[in-house]
Amino acid sequence: MRCSFYRLKVDNPVSILTQEMSKHFLQSKSEADKYKFFMKATQLEQMRDDYSYIMERKALTNEKIEKQDENLSELKDQVKQKEDRYKSLSSLNELQEKLEQLRNQMAWALVIEIEKHLQPIKDRIKTEESRSVKYDQKVEEWQVKVNEAEEQFKAVQNQLQNITEEAQVLRPQCTTLKEDVQGKNKACKETEATFHRYRTQLKQLEKDHDQLQRRIEELRNSVNQSSEADLRERQERISSLQKQLKALEDQEATTSQQLAQFQHAIKKSRDEQDKLGEEEKDVKQSAESKKERLEELKASRTNQLKRFGESMPALLDGIEEAHKQGRFRHKPVGPLGACFRLKYPELALAVESCLKGLLLSFCCDNYRDEQVLQSLMSRYFGSGRRPQINVCEFANQVYNVKDRAVHHPDFPTVLDALEIGNPVVANCLIDMRGIERILLISSNSRAREIMQQQKPPVNCREAFTAAGDQVFVNRYYSSETDRARYLGGDVESEISRLEMEVSNKMAKISHFQQRLQSIVEEIQINESQMKLKQMQKRKVQENMTKIKLEITDLENVDEPQSVDISTLEEEVQDIWHRIESGKDKLELARKDMDEHRKIVNEAEQKYKEIKEKINSIAEGADPIKDDLNKIDTEVGKCKHHKRHYEEKRKEHLDGIGKLRESLESKEKVLEENTAKAKQIYAERLEVVRTPKSIDVEINRLRERISTEQERHGNKEEITRQYFDVLETYKNVKSQIKNLKKFMQLLDKIMEERHKAYKIFRRYISLRCKYYFDSMLSQRGYHGKMSFDHKSATLSIAVQPGEGDKAALSDMRSLSGGERSFSTVCFILSLWDTMESPFRCLDEFDVYMDMVNRRISMDMMLKVANSQRYRQFIFLTPQNMSSLPSSRLIRILRMHDPERGQTTLPFRSRDQAEDSDD
Repeated sequence: MRCSFYRLKVDNPVSILTQEMSKHFLQSKSEADKYKFFMKATQLEQMRDDYSYIMERKALTNEKIEKQDENLSELKDQVKQKEDRYKSLSSLNELQEKLEQLRNQMAWALVIEIEKHLQPIKDRIKTEESRSVKYDQKVEEWQVKVNEAEEQFKAVQNQLQNITEEAQVLRPQCTTLKEDVQGKNKACKETEATFHRYRTQLKQLEKDHDQLQRRIEELRNSVNQSSEADLRERQERISSLQKQLKALEDQEATTSQQLAQFQHAIKKSRDEQDKLGEEEKDVKQSAESKKERLEELKASRTNQLKRFGESMPALLDGIEEAHKQGRFRHKPVGPLGACFRLKYPELALAVESCLKGLLLSFCCDNYRDEQVLQSLMSRYFGSGRRPQINVCEFANQVYNVKDRAVHHPDFPTVLDALEIGNPVVANCLIDMRGIERILLISSNSRAREIMQQQKPPVNCREAFTAAGDQVFVNRYYSSETDRARYLGGDVESEISRLEMEVSNKMAKISHFQQRLQSIVEEIQINESQMKLKQMQKRKVQENMTKIKLEITDLENVDEPQSVDISTLEEEVQDIWHRIESGKDKLELARKDMDEHRKIVNEAEQKYKEIKEKINSIAEGADPIKDDLNKIDTEVGKCKHHKRHYEEKRKEHLDGIGKLRESLESKEKVLEENTAKAKQIYAERLEVVRTPKSIDVEINRLRERISTEQERHGNKEEITRQYFDVLETYKNVKSQIKNLKKFMQLLDKIMEERHKAYKIFRRYISLRCKYYFDSMLSQRGYHGKMSFDHKSATLSIAVQPGEGDKAALSDMRSLSGGERSFSTVCFILSLWDTMESPFRCLDEFDVYMDMVNRRISMDMMLKVANSQRYRQFIFLTPQNMSSLPSSRLIRILRMHDPERGQTTLPFRSRDQAEDSDD
C-alpha cells in the first residue's frame, strides 16, 4: 500500500536497477529484450496488456450476445404458448368468485360461533362473583371471633401477668426474710454452742473437784508405800513394753503403706474399668449405627430410596396411592436428596453438611396436603423421628437470584453445584437454606483465606469445605463426619468400607471385653490382699493399744513421797471459785440463748407468712393458666377456621380467575378471528349457517374447481407461468439491447484509446531518443536509437569517435567502459520518461575507466541536482571521496570486511535503530 502511495514501482528496472539486472541488460544481444526493457520502464507494457485484456473480454461478451439472441427467439415461442393457455381459463372465474364468498362467510361464521360461547362463561363468572360475598362474610365472621378470642387471651394474660408481678414483688422480700432467718438461726446456734461449752466446762470442773477431794481422802488414809525394788521392776517393764510398741508401730507403718498401695491399684483399675466401659459403650453404639447404615446400603442396591431410610420407599408408595385417590391437591415432592444430582461428586460431603436434614424432607403446596402427609408419616415412621415437611407454594420457574447470589471465579455455590430438574426443589432449598449464598471451597486453608483473612465475596454469608467444615467470617466449625451418608456415589465401595469398619469395631469390642475381664480379676485379687492387710493392721493396733494401756498403768503408779495435802486443798479451793464463776456465765449464756431463740421464732413466723402468701398467689394463678390455655386453644381453632375459609375463598377466587383467563383467552381468540375476518372481508356478515355446513360446501366447491383445473389446468399456475415467461422475455430482450449499445460504445472508446496509446508511445520514443543523444554528446559520442513498434525491437548504435570519422556501430562492439557509459546514458534518458520518487543504481560504473566514470557521475549528479524532489541512490565499490562536498550529497561507506570472517555481523532491527539514534 505504501509503495502505491509513493508511486514506487519496485519491479521497474529503471526505478531500482540491481547489479544482476544491469549485467543482464549489458550482456543481452537481443533487440527485442531492449524493447521489452523500454516498454516495462515506461509502463507502456502495462497499457498494452490492459488493452489486450479488454479486447479479449469484448470478444467473449459478443459471443454471449449471439447466444442470447438465439435463446430470445425460443422465449418468444414460449410466451405465445402460455398466452394461449391463459386466455382459455375464463370458465373458472364464477366458481372462484363463489368460493371467495363462502370463505368470507366462513370467517364471520367462526366469529359468531365464538361470541355464542362467550355468554355462558360471562354468566358463570357473574354467578361465582355473587357467591364470593358468602366467603367474605365467613372470613370476616371468623376474623371477628379471632379478634375477640385474642382480646380475651390478652386480658387473661394481663391478669396472669399482674399476679406474676405481684408474686415477683413479694419474692425479694421472701428472699430477704429467708436470709434474715438463716443469719439469726446461725447466731442462735452460736449462743447454744456457747451455752453448751460453758456447761461442759462446769461439769469438768465439778468432776475435777470431786477427784481432788477423793485424792485428798486417799492420801490421808494411805499408809502403805512402794519399795525401791518395785520401782526398778516397773521401769524395766516399761522399757520392754516401749520396745515392743516401737516394733509394732514400724509394722503398722509398713502395713499402712502396703494397704495404700493396694487401694491406689484398686482405684486405678476401677478408673480404667470405667474408662474402658465408656469406650466399649461408644464403640458398640458406633457399630450398631454402622450396621444399620450397612443394612440400608445393601437394601439400596435394589432401591436407591432406601439410602434415605428403610421406610422411605413404603412412604413414597403411600403418597402415590393417596395422590391417585385425590387426597392431595398437589403431590408432595421428596425426599429432596433424591430430587437432584451433584455436578461435582467430590463435594458430596460439603453439600450434605450444608443441607443436613433437608435431604430427608418433603415439600407440600399447602397446609391441607401437609396434614395428609403427616398422617401417612405416622403410619410408616411410628414414634421415631419423622422427615421434615416444608410448606411452600409450588411454582413452575426457579426464583431469579442473580442479584443476591454469590459469584466467585474459582468456586461454585451450592445452587451451582446441583443439577435440579424440579423448580419446586430449587425454590425450597433457596427459601429454607439460602443455597445461592453459600460457597463450596475445596480446601480448608483456601476457605479460611477467602472468608476470614480477606473480605468475603459479596452476598456470601458462609462456606463449606470439601471435608464438610463450616466456615463463617469469624467462626469455624469442624465436621463430625468424614463421609457423605446420603449423597455418596459408589455404593459397593461404601458397603465394603462399612463392612471393614464393623469388623474392626467388633474386634475392638472383643478386645475391650477381654481387658475388662482381666481388670475385674486384678481388682478381686487386690481387694482380697487389701482385706488381709486390714486385718493385720487391726491386730497390730489392738496389740499397740494394750501395750500403751499397760505402760500408762505402770507410769500412773504413785511413788512413795511425802504428801502435801495443803497444796491439794488450795487447788480444790481454786476449782470451787472457778465453778461458781462458771455457773454465772452459764446462766448468762442461757438467757442469751433463750433471747436468740425467741428472735429466730419471730423471723421464721414472718418468713412463713410471706411464703404462704406467695404460694396462695401461685395457687390462684393455676386456674388462670388453665383458662389461658383454653383461650389459646380457642384462638388456634378460630384461626384454623379463618384460614380454612380463606383457603376456600382463595380457591373460589382462583376458579373465578381461571374463568376470567378463559374468557380473556376466548375474547383474544375472538379479536384475532375478527381481525382475520376483517382482513378477509371488511364488512361484517350476519351468517345464519354454521361453520361446519359452510366448510362442507367449501370442500365440495374445491373438489369441483380441482376437477375443472385438472381438465383446463391450474389457473394460478398457468397465470404465474405466463407472467413469469413474459417477464423473463422482456428482461432478456432489454439486457441484449443494453449490451449491444454498450459494445458499440466500447468499440468507439477502445478505438480512440488505441490511437492515443500510439501517439503517447511515439512521443515517449522521441523524447527518449532526444535525451539519449543529449547525454552521449557530453562525452563527445554520437548515437542513434531505432524503434520498430510493429516487430517490437529496439536497436542502439553508438559512435565513440569524433565527427564522422568512425561509423555508427552496435553496442556489442564497444569496450566495457564505453558500453557502461552508453547504458548510463540510456537509463538517464529513460528516467525522464517515467515518474518515481526514488532512483536506485547498483554498481553502474563497474566496467568504466576513470574518465567515463567521472563523466557519468557528473551527469547523474547534474540530473539529481535538477530534480531535488526525487531521491537518488547509487551503489558502487569505488571511492567517492573525489565528489564535491554538498549538503545535498551524503556518502555512506561500509567498513572493510575482516580477514577470515565467515559470517556477516548482522544485528537485530531494534539494535540497529538504537545505533542510528
